[in-house]
Amino acid sequence: MLFTSYEFIAFIAAVFLLYYAFPLKYRWTLLLVASLGFYAIADPRYLIFVGVTVVSAYFTCIKMDAMNLEQTSYLKEHKEEMSTADKKKYKETMKKKKRVFLLIGLLVNLGILSVTKYTNFVIESINSVLSDASRLSTVELIIPMGISFYTFQTVSYVIDVYRGTERAEKNIFKLSLFVTFFPQMVQGPISRFGQLSKTLYNPEPLNSKMISMGIGRIAWGYFKKVVIADRLITAVTELVSKPESYTGTYVFIAMLFYAFELYCDFTGGIDITIGIANTMGIKVAENFNLPYFSKNIKEYWNRWHITMGTWFTDYIFYPISVCSPMLKLSKWSRAHLGSFIGKRVTVYLSSLAVWFTTGLWHGAAWNFIVWGLMNFVVIMISQELEPLYTKFHKKCPWYKKAPYTVFQIIRTILLMSAIRMFDCYRNVPLTFKMIGTMFTEFNLGAFTDGSLLGLGISGADYIILLAGLFVVLGVSLIKVRVGSVRAFIYERSEMLYYTAVAVLTIVTFVFGAYGVGYDSSQFIYNQF
Repeated sequence: MLFTSYEFIAFIAAVFLLYYAFPLKYRWTLLLVASLGFYAIADPRYLIFVGVTVVSAYFTCIKMDAMNLEQTSYLKEHKEEMSTADKKKYKETMKKKKRVFLLIGLLVNLGILSVTKYTNFVIESINSVLSDASRLSTVELIIPMGISFYTFQTVSYVIDVYRGTERAEKNIFKLSLFVTFFPQMVQGPISRFGQLSKTLYNPEPLNSKMISMGIGRIAWGYFKKVVIADRLITAVTELVSKPESYTGTYVFIAMLFYAFELYCDFTGGIDITIGIANTMGIKVAENFNLPYFSKNIKEYWNRWHITMGTWFTDYIFYPISVCSPMLKLSKWSRAHLGSFIGKRVTVYLSSLAVWFTTGLWHGAAWNFIVWGLMNFVVIMISQELEPLYTKFHKKCPWYKKAPYTVFQIIRTILLMSAIRMFDCYRNVPLTFKMIGTMFTEFNLGAFTDGSLLGLGISGADYIILLAGLFVVLGVSLIKVRVGSVRAFIYERSEMLYYTAVAVLTIVTFVFGAYGVGYDSSQFIYNQF
């Protein structure tokens, strides 16, 4: 059931009506039924996978939480008679016991993800180096919808309970809702239990402003998705599906089209997700902060898919960088390779692990892995060149001026867009080849010879796209100055706000990319 389908709109309308009618303290039960129903509509078999995830997380976390309480109570009760060494020894013993349950929780959840999503990728990778007679057969597997999202969300909960930063949820049905909350099930954000549970089980009392803000955000998300992204995807699909015909300038066009398509598709979906939650008094983590205004790739990744980035930082980068083997390697490197290299070893290896798994998370294919590694390479080079940038900026004080900022932003967009072509062509050698043609076969004539009208979108479509992108840009620029544009308008004039939402909705209905020749596509991140 796609967010852009009439079935989903009818589904969410029914949920809203029932939700508002339910007593406040029982609304979470309705959400659980709706979430399980939403997932079952996609495929009832998916419920088996998510059920195993919930049950394994529930029992392992209940056990670890009990151990945390036992440890706290024991240390408090015996604090006078225990030496520092005794306390340390006791904590280590309890940590080892908890680690058994942590490993069970991680193995079950990450095991399901690994088997369903990556088995055939491993088989195909092995087959690539075997003779035809020795090739292994791929297997038919069910890949549950949104498994990457809900698995990572559950794993963060399990690890947080192990660390003692979160208490275990004793109601298995409430935990089930945390894992399956339907607005964010298929494309995120990747919520943390401590943040989402505050309003998921005890939503804020509904008021007209909250509902209005949510509806406005939903309308904004549909506008970006249906008017812009679903229109651009037609041209992008045509360009990348025929690489032999569209080289040089057309690769550059595909690169830009995909950059805007992906942004409007993904942020549009997140807007709908957060908007739905807001209308029900639930706060979901923000996932974007104007990423296309970033001046470098590191800043870009602090603004794009924020919940994914912080997840990899908290649960992969830091644990790897401070683990015992890594600390020993760092000490050895400093002693034998010098401080310059030694202090970089842990950072580089930890970052490499993050970007490798980030690529693998996005898809079970080498193009995604290379995409992740390309991000790693560019970020590491940028960090190493930071002293040169600093010297340059000191000698050229005009770097703070607007023209240079615009240059940095455009540079970042182009660089990120080029790396993303691995996502488009889905073939590593082909992607490098196509990027190369941008430099060897670039021809400005492609912009004026009418060939852009042969990509499946008409001249009227281009006008709508330009107008839509200017609206998105304008709203983004206003957001830089005032924060939430919706709140800014609403606080000054409710009538103006309702009028703006109504106009946005009408524009989406009238100019949305559907009908003859169009098919409202699923959100890009649904596949993950």
